[in-house]
Amino acid sequence: MPTPFRHAALVGKYQAHGIRGVLEDIAHFLDRKGLEVSLEKQTALSTGITGYGALDPAELGAQCDLAVVLGGDGTMLGIARQLARHGTPLVGINQGRLGFITDISIGQFAELLAPMLAGDFEVEHRTMLEGVVERDGLAIFDALALNDVVVSRSHTASMIELRIDIGDEFMANLRADGLILASPTGSTAYALSAGGPILHPGIAGWVLAPIAPHTLSNRPIVLPDVSDVSIQIVAGRDASANFDMQSVASLLPGDRVRVRRSQHQVHFLHPRGWSYYATLRKKLHWHEAQ
Repeated sequence: MPTPFRHAALVGKYQAHGIRGVLEDIAHFLDRKGLEVSLEKQTALSTGITGYGALDPAELGAQCDLAVVLGGDGTMLGIARQLARHGTPLVGINQGRLGFITDISIGQFAELLAPMLAGDFEVEHRTMLEGVVERDGLAIFDALALNDVVVSRSHTASMIELRIDIGDEFMANLRADGLILASPTGSTAYALSAGGPILHPGIAGWVLAPIAPHTLSNRPIVLPDVSDVSIQIVAGRDASANFDMQSVASLLPGDRVRVRRSQHQVHFLHPRGWSYYATLRKKLHWHEAQ
């Protein structure tokens, strides 16, 4: 059966030991299936793989109609943010540890990718966050995030005080080590370790989770994702804002981080029969009797 895809981007966790051979195997497989293959430029340069095009993420988004990502969730987060504007669907092959969003094992990639390249797959859409850091009413930083936006103190500073507004309504003042605003995708990341709930990706909501709050009554809360969230630095030194792995440091009292739902989504492709609940069972060991 002919593939519905024409041109595949191949992205790898190029720092990982021994990844070159696996990337070449995947590239050869895609080539045999009739797809043009281009490597993400840094992946190609770092691994020394030649014989395929090497494009930067913007060029991949403009030219490719599929992205195959080899690595862990961090690798997927990095490229997903850059390809979301282009609507490029992504397939994740897991070379990390947990792999909540890179769900195909290396040993099964040929078996599971073959029917997907023929058009037999599950499609899943994930919402994203977009935020801006404001100082004196001017934007000094903006970014997209698939997992979360985190406002936190530095390792050497004392706790910070934050004011939280939802839309036009004041919600709370918080003294803590920080605050996490997580998407459903990010609810199984940092927010989960801070005591937050897991949100199914189909829920139009966010998790707002304090990090080590001074008052124990400050608890995680699930919010609808229809309103802007404003997080203002009231007091504290060396606070920072982190959008997934992108950060701006040394926030000052009065600085404000504004976050809203992005108009962009990330589109994941999964093997037929994929289940979010099965992913949770496997990754969190829910199938094991105590």
